[in-house]
Amino acid sequence: MASIGLTQIKWRNSVAEFPMTRPRWRDYNSRSRVELRVVASETQVEPDLSVTVNGLKMPNPFVIGSGPPGTNYTVMKRAFDEGWGGVIAKTVSLDAAKVINVTPRYARLRVGANGSAKGQIIGWENIELISDRPLETMLKEFKQLKDEYPDRILIASIMEEYDKAAWEELIDRVEQTGIDAIEINFSCPHGMPERKMGAAVGQDCALLEEVCGWINAKATVPVWAKMTPNITDIAQPARVALRTGCEGVSAINTIMSVMGINLNTLRPEPCVEGYSTPGGYSSKAVHPIALGKVMSIAQMMKSEFEGKDYTLSAIGGVETGGDAAEFILLGADTVQVCTAVMMHGYGLVKKLCSELKDFMRKHNFSSIEDFQGVSLQYFTTHMDLVRRQQEAIRQRKAIRQGLQSDKDWTGDGFVTETESMVSN
Repeated sequence: MASIGLTQIKWRNSVAEFPMTRPRWRDYNSRSRVELRVVASETQVEPDLSVTVNGLKMPNPFVIGSGPPGTNYTVMKRAFDEGWGGVIAKTVSLDAAKVINVTPRYARLRVGANGSAKGQIIGWENIELISDRPLETMLKEFKQLKDEYPDRILIASIMEEYDKAAWEELIDRVEQTGIDAIEINFSCPHGMPERKMGAAVGQDCALLEEVCGWINAKATVPVWAKMTPNITDIAQPARVALRTGCEGVSAINTIMSVMGINLNTLRPEPCVEGYSTPGGYSSKAVHPIALGKVMSIAQMMKSEFEGKDYTLSAIGGVETGGDAAEFILLGADTVQVCTAVMMHGYGLVKKLCSELKDFMRKHNFSSIEDFQGVSLQYFTTHMDLVRRQQEAIRQRKAIRQGLQSDKDWTGDGFVTETESMVSN
């Protein structure tokens, strides 16, 4: 695709010019572009999985989501060595001493009866808190990773209490390590909501606007706001985050849940000394919900931020390349994976890349950009679906009904007119 010139992108306190090859949200009202690609050539080019997001270049769109897979230097290094496009570290705050985890803190839902020891895992609940490691230790490891992998993307996930000075200090300290971007945890469904942390901010648009204002006035690297699904309309806080300076949004974090009750002990799971607490639900079972939330955000971004370089990172139940393709078809730039890494290991990225390339070859897509957002145009309202179906039925009846009366026969079109009334 030919370049359409230079565009100015505000980078905090300065303005830089970057060559842009397309508007941020493309118009897919015409199907011709996709159809032409399918039949364009018999000689296929090896699909290119690389993406550039907010100026950050990644070899593929697969990013380790914030959580246990990004909890220390050793596992993050493993992710880079295996080929992940980027890593988002486990969420850090200024005072790790306040973070005390319990165990067991995970529970799994399998196909079949709840609590069954057999069957495929389709749901995963956690009551895990943010990083319990000292901030100084995590910062040292961030710097070490960036020194060893200067061309790989490392993103710090941060969360603080309702305190401007604390947010500013945390941002300053993580940026000094050389990290490439920051993801703000406005979405953790459990832990410390009483201190206005996590989802307590993401569910309150007025509070979110104020905190985002503090963050974006301080940060000098791209900022992504991670959205909670535990809200009626996820597009509302996403809109606020973008309007107050964030370069992107991530969605979704885990869904508030109770995994189940053990019917033998009558105790909830996961069970800690006989008790439990609601936690965050993830894995395959949340994928359809995540698709719906991502679609809602993508529609809002397309209608209200057309042409802007805002980005969308999709999360939720990704275990296959096809799962990732669905998110990209809705407009996602990157796809985060967390629970699946805990279940299948860091080598999963090779399978994800291979399967995504297979999907691209099937449709003769040469780049992620070729199919990004293509499916978004096919969502509409229920009333519009009724109108479309009624019109389709009317047209089918008109075709099959043929002539209305004997007076409509003509000599020139007699054979065609006869065929129009044949039932088969």
